[in-house]
Amino acid sequence: MKLLMVLMLAALHLHCYADSGCKLLEDMVEKTINSDISIPEYKELLQEFIDSDAAAEAMGKFKQCFLNQSHRTLKNFGLMMHTVYDSIWCNMKNN
Repeated sequence: MKLLMVLMLAALHLHCYADSGCKLLEDMVEKTINSDISIPEYKELLQEFIDSDAAAEAMGKFKQCFLNQSHRTLKNFGLMMHTVYDSIWCNMKNN
């Protein structure tokens, strides 16, 4: 889970630097931490980012990591991500 957090944070900064406003990443994180979304639903929601069977399998395993977490952990992860979204590093590119 710690490695996953590091990867998400690294992706966040790259995404913000792309001048996107982080909306796409925010939506992806919300879908990822939503325990009501099954792995098949998750893959369907993110189909535009899946270009191979290996990528589809990786997306399934990625989602499963979050499905294995407690509700409290998912809530805290979401809170951490929103804290990052609201940070000066993300807001610098949105202004």
